[in-house]
Formats: sequence, C-alpha cells, structure tokens
Amino acid sequence: MARAMMRSVVLKAPIDGLPQPDDFALVEAEIPALADGEFLIEHRIASVDPGVRSRLHATGASYAPPIPPGGTIDGFMVGQVVESGNARFPVGTWVTGSGGWTTHSIGNGRGYVMPIADNGLPRSLWLGVLGIPGMTSWFGLKRVGAMREGAHVLITSAAGVVGATAGQLARAWGAASVTGIAGGQDKCDWLVEACGFDAAIDYKAVDDLDAAIAAACHKGVDILFDNVGNAMIDRVLPMMRLNGNIVVSGQVADYNVPLGERAGITNTGEFIAKRLTMRGILVFDDIPQFAAAQAEMGAMIGDGKLVYREEQFDGLGAMPEAFCGLFTGASFGRRLVRLGEF
Repeated sequence: MARAMMRSVVLKAPIDGLPQPDDFALVEAEIPALADGEFLIEHRIASVDPGVRSRLHATGASYAPPIPPGGTIDGFMVGQVVESGNARFPVGTWVTGSGGWTTHSIGNGRGYVMPIADNGLPRSLWLGVLGIPGMTSWFGLKRVGAMREGAHVLITSAAGVVGATAGQLARAWGAASVTGIAGGQDKCDWLVEACGFDAAIDYKAVDDLDAAIAAACHKGVDILFDNVGNAMIDRVLPMMRLNGNIVVSGQVADYNVPLGERAGITNTGEFIAKRLTMRGILVFDDIPQFAAAQAEMGAMIGDGKLVYREEQFDGLGAMPEAFCGLFTGASFGRRLVRLGEF
C-alpha cells in the first residue's frame, strides 16, 4: 500500500536581493518508510525565520550551508508524533524542533527535537518566547552579554520576538535602562507601554538616528543587543561604555545585501579605548540549559511579567508570503503558519 503524501516548500533558485513569494515552489512527495529508531511528526504550526535568508544565497554566510535549488526551506515546527519506532517519542507526543517548511518530518531523537512540556500555555509559544527566539534572548543577554544589574541596554529591531523578549528580560534582571529601536510608532508604543522599555526610537521618523540614540542613551550603552547588522553596530560603538558588551544576534539589514557590498565596521578604535567585547550568539550551544530557562520564562508569562505578539497565517502555501514580509517591515510579532490543530 502506498504511503501517505507530504507537501513541502522548496527553493527554486538562489535569491539575490529581497526574496519574493515566487522564489519558492510547493511540491509533493510520498512520506518515506521509517527506519529503526525513527518517528514521524505531523507538523501543526511552523515558523518563518529571518536568519534563513543567509542560506538562500548561492554562497551563504551562515553557520549552516546554503539551501540548494529544490531543497526544503529550513524552519521550526510544533507537531505531534503520529508513527513511531522510538520508545522515547511514542505516538501522541507533542514535540518542537527543526522540521522545515513541510507538513511532515522524520526524527530519530538526535539534533534539535524535544518533547513539549505541558505547562498550560499555548503550544505556539514553543516557536516564539519559549523556542529558539526566546532562548536567543535569554542566553544572548545572560551568557554573551554578561547581563548585570544596573546595566544600560540598547536593543535593535526591538519589536521582533527576540528584541522584545530581551528587553523584558533585561528589565526583569535589573537593568538601569532599556532602550529599543524599531520601525513605526505603533511598535514603539507597544515596547514602552506593554513591554516596559524606558524609551523606543522610531528609526523611520527621525532625521538623525545617531543623535536620537545618543539622546535616549545619554548615559551610554553597557550592552548592545543587535539584530540589525554592521551599520547599526558601527554607529553605536562611540556610545558604548567601558567594558561594554555587543551581542550579535541577527543581521536583518544585511541578509539581502551581497557580502562584498555590506557596510563595514570602522569605529574599531572604540574596542581598544573602552575594552569592548563583541560576540555572536548561536543558541544551539545552550540546548542543555533550555529546560530551566523555559520553565522560568513560562512562569513569567503565566504571571503576566512577559508579554508577546504573534501573527498567524493559514496553510503551507502561505509560508513564502509570511517569510518575505519579514524584510519589508510588514511583520509585528512572531510570524507563524498554522498547518493543523494544535
């Protein structure tokens, strides 16, 4: 008897410039038979992630190799095990992990796939504040940024799930000030009124962004949590305080620019004069500590001390549109695509 079918979104060809929905194609294939120790996951909700853009060039600058033409686009999912030959993942288990833009995936228990704790919160949060974005915020601040009480924190692309979560964590951990940079007054209002930021700068509405940052961060910056890219880091370097830390979390302004055309970092003398540290965050290094962080963050959400936003689309075919909007300023919250009941 023939196996059931799975549908996937694949890359047509390497992308130059802003991605467009027609850069992707929807394909169908038979679900492979399971090998010993494997289990089949039926995806119920999936994410689109800006970092994937770095893998859609012919020669990507990423911790993972470029996705080839015809390759399934990478992403995270929440799903349920519907067939299993693995005792640790029996049928009915809800899991989150790397699954890609597809209706089904096969796991063997290795890599990033883990059961979801039943904490009474929406399962979609395991793709946002309790998933890779939230863990990036947590460990980016705590491990890479060396977050300490009394720090002055500046967060770029602050209305995204990583930035907004990082700002709230900084506030909860005793920051002296938390400032965000975002695009649009509605996003800035949300950061201040709902997330507890001290100030939020609408970069689209100011004539002199350097002056606006300097005014909002008049005591300087101890921790720059950057999700934007080289030009932003370079403009903030002169405002960094002694022994400051720069967390390189994302490069949303640089992903669509060829490597040779990206802005450079010129204010490097600041590293010497102020003994600065700049370091990237790849949160998969922290997987063994995820459960403890997720438990603390789940309690914060339950207590109303950590807020979030989601934008949900319907159906696998909506994934290209949802993804492309990440780079045009259209998104406001974690972008997810519903594939079934969850």
